[in-house]
Amino acid sequence: MVEIPKHLNQHDRASRLPLVTERGTVTLAEPMDRSRNRRVLDAIRDRLSDVGRAGLLREAKRGSDYDWGTVWTELSDAGVSDGKRAAIETLAERFERAYPSLLRLRVRPDGKVDFSPGQYVTLRARETPRAYSIASSPTEEHLEFAIRRVPGGRLTSDLFTHVREGEDVVVRGPNGHMVLDEPSKRDVVFLSTGTGVAPFKSMIDYLFERGWDEYGGTKRDVWLFQGCAWADDVPYYHEFLELDRVLDNFHFVPTLTREPLLSEWDGETDYVQHVFLQYLRDDALADADLPAGLADSAGASPDSDRQARIDPANVEVYACGITAMVETLVRAARAAGVPERHMQYEGFG
Repeated sequence: MVEIPKHLNQHDRASRLPLVTERGTVTLAEPMDRSRNRRVLDAIRDRLSDVGRAGLLREAKRGSDYDWGTVWTELSDAGVSDGKRAAIETLAERFERAYPSLLRLRVRPDGKVDFSPGQYVTLRARETPRAYSIASSPTEEHLEFAIRRVPGGRLTSDLFTHVREGEDVVVRGPNGHMVLDEPSKRDVVFLSTGTGVAPFKSMIDYLFERGWDEYGGTKRDVWLFQGCAWADDVPYYHEFLELDRVLDNFHFVPTLTREPLLSEWDGETDYVQHVFLQYLRDDALADADLPAGLADSAGASPDSDRQARIDPANVEVYACGITAMVETLVRAARAAGVPERHMQYEGFG
């Protein structure tokens, strides 16, 4: 069992964090994802047509909504395979989700906030506190957060529904022990899922700003593996793509499990831990005792034509995301031979 440190997200614990500022002002609140519902419906129609039920979506339409129960019953009665039905159900879930589901929030504190890249603070709005990782570099004047909508969540739902630029919030913290190490000769690997990439955005920006991607005159490779369902679920997707384009030693590897249902995505589609193993040096897993379910990744080739590879004995690894996924990422890194003293990780949810 991997012991994963978690955010302080309970009301009583979060309220004990030190007060950073009595007042912070929201200066930006904008969506990072978008509704793709027209394309989603087209994809559903295509798949219904493939199984001989081209008119079923029209029959299930109820005003601006759809009776998906009718669709599932009809497909089941028609003997459509589980795999084909599952693809249509996944697209229907995408169609029904609320927008925006991913928010970029910036807060300008009324005083200097000292924090280390990787730490988090607690925001209090409308008397409800919630812990969020800081996505901005300590060199910025504002604090930035990447916030995922949580159906039924207290503060998160309020932020999506009501937050406005110019609104006041209270900031407590910072907290968290997963922070960027001082530069060394080791390469750097970030493993994340969902908004777990937020602290890594802070770390990556700061690392390159300070020139920490170089040690002793030699460039260090910096890797970011980011797992999500859809391309627009990835916080800072275009920023990371641009960084990958302009910097030879930054390698952004998004892996999108559901995106091929909706676009011509030809990148990675496996879970992050599997993709990470596929980018290791060919000899890295020769004697590895991989956990169940990961052995098939040993020796598998990545889907991209990227030539760089990772030496697990010469990296420092950071992992962040949903706790259950982080446990798997850490087990994979350990089995690959990453030294425990060079791993940091944190989970939430």
